[in-house]
Amino acid sequence: MRAVGIILAGGNNSRMQDLSKKRAVGAMPMAGSYRAIDFALSNMTNSHIQKVAVLTQYNALSLNEHLSSSKWWDFGRKQGGLYVFTPSITSDNGFWYRGTADAIAQNIAFLKKSHEPYVIIASGDAIYKMDYNKVLEKHVETGADITVVGKKMPEGTDVSGYGVISTDETGRVTDFIEKPIDSHNTFVSTGIYVIRRRLLIQLIEECAVEDRYDFVTDILIRNKEAKRIYAYNLDSYWKNIASVQNYFEANMDFLNNDVRDFFFHQYPDVYSKVEDLPPAKYNPGARVCNSLISSGCIINGEVDHSIIFKQAYIGNNCIIKNSIIMNDVYIGDGAVVENCIVESHSTINPNEKIGAVDGEITIINERNFRYSL
Repeated sequence: MRAVGIILAGGNNSRMQDLSKKRAVGAMPMAGSYRAIDFALSNMTNSHIQKVAVLTQYNALSLNEHLSSSKWWDFGRKQGGLYVFTPSITSDNGFWYRGTADAIAQNIAFLKKSHEPYVIIASGDAIYKMDYNKVLEKHVETGADITVVGKKMPEGTDVSGYGVISTDETGRVTDFIEKPIDSHNTFVSTGIYVIRRRLLIQLIEECAVEDRYDFVTDILIRNKEAKRIYAYNLDSYWKNIASVQNYFEANMDFLNNDVRDFFFHQYPDVYSKVEDLPPAKYNPGARVCNSLISSGCIINGEVDHSIIFKQAYIGNNCIIKNSIIMNDVYIGDGAVVENCIVESHSTINPNEKIGAVDGEITIINERNFRYSL
């Protein structure tokens, strides 16, 4: 493909509450065996983009470990490959990334050394599947300077956490409002952009000179009159992990057969780092209904409408309902967990009952009772 890829995976989101205290949002576990960033990486490789840079910063240990080998996404190649860039102190700069535009500016050498004419910019915290080639074709066809991929959200959606796009009949962006307090327009930006590489370098360098740091505010919105910015409509599944509720809903969507079929049974595939684990084991007395159970799990109790990540242990006579149980969680005999997100490596004591029954999501932080003296 005639483009290089940039995945912005360095930010933190306070609306994720305790879930983002130990990991970057791009490293959030998804659908039992995946991380959020796997979807953007898979889209890149499936679109035949051979050179991708991932810009990480906040709580990057888990994310960098996940990206330690590029072979899982077929980026282990002589030409191109997967590049992971974190902030570094230089003679000219002693700052962390101060925004999305600044993150690109601090790694602008990557763009200058590349030869591809276009750049695909994506976020690492959205769940979707798309062919970037189709966006690039539309970008060239319209003669756009920048193409923004948008998604029409259902009527009544709260769009206060998104960038809202208005277009004319040709698809050209006439207005772009970042995180409006109130809007009846539900056509939102997905954080995916196509732009010519030389133009991106020019705009980023102009921002750096003027101490401007945000891609949306200081490039898109500021240039919406001066540049030809067009929108591309994504008409398939897309969800951004912007809050605890979004994260919970995105995971639970995978219990829907249509969503599961779209991501895992329709070409192309979604890839992730694979661990050598045995298949899930269901002991006598186990009962599982409409749930995803990952490798390495041992199930003794009842699991209903839940997602159980790798190496979890569910004790005898347990009841797990409408919950997300992350990696290496131990749930003792007779425990009841409902409407919860249980953090990795946590322990739920025998006969303990946790979670709200009114539908509110409860986050259970890491509790390592197993390892205490």
